[in-house]
Amino acid sequence: MHDQSVAVTIYHNPGCGTSRNALELIRKAGIEPEIIEYLKTPPARATLEALIARMGARPRELLRQKGTPYAELGLGGDRWTDEQLIDQMLAHPILINRPIVVTPLGVRLCRPSETVLDILPPSGGR
Repeated sequence: MHDQSVAVTIYHNPGCGTSRNALELIRKAGIEPEIIEYLKTPPARATLEALIARMGARPRELLRQKGTPYAELGLGGDRWTDEQLIDQMLAHPILINRPIVVTPLGVRLCRPSETVLDILPPSGGR
C-alpha cells in the first residue's frame, strides 16, 4: 500500500474557509487529493446522485442556504422532491454545500472541516 496512490477527492470551493481547512488537513495527512472546483466544473447528475447516496443523505441535507439563491427559489418549502432539489443544485452549483470529500473509507460533507479526519485512510507513519 502506497499512501500517494490513495484516491481522495475533494469537491472544493477555494473561497470557503471550511473547504480550505479540509484540504489542508488532507495534505497534512500526506495525501494530495484530486481537487474539483465544483463551481467551475459542477458534477454530472449521476455523480451528484452517487455522492448523496454514498453519504447516506437526502439532497436537502446537502443544500447550502447562506450566500445562495436558496431563499429566492423558495427551496425551504416541502413541496420539492429529491429530484427537483438535485435539479436546482445542478442549475445553481453554489447550492451544493462544501467541502464534499471522497475517500476509500467513505463520502462526507466535511463541516466542520475536522470531519475529514474520520474518513482519511491511516498513513504509513502512524
